[in-house]
Amino acid sequence: MSHFQKIMLAIAGAFAVGFFLVGQSKQQTPQQMEAAAMIRTYAAMTEMANTKCRLAVKQHTGSAVYFPTETDSDKDTYITMKWIGEKDQNFKEASCTLRLAQGGISKLVIDGKVITDKE
Repeated sequence: MSHFQKIMLAIAGAFAVGFFLVGQSKQQTPQQMEAAAMIRTYAAMTEMANTKCRLAVKQHTGSAVYFPTETDSDKDTYITMKWIGEKDQNFKEASCTLRLAQGGISKLVIDGKVITDKE
């Protein structure tokens, strides 16, 4: 078999696998599609909160935060992230709640002081 024939066979195989995967994804039950949508929603909400809350905490304290110490969520409408300040940071405790319906931060509390409250 020539080199050209091997390449053509590999391309045909890739197309076949692609068609198979597309065909399999259409056979999901409504419950599976709903579960997948809920997972995508939670992932998007977590990513949005991680981005916006970290920036808000840095803007108000001057200290960058990375990984939340604690998170709380109903996995559908809101997520709350909490950070405990370390020795080199300008705060002791920060809490940020993001509500999906608002598309942004609904409550930001730093060291017990409410910075933002849109609840």
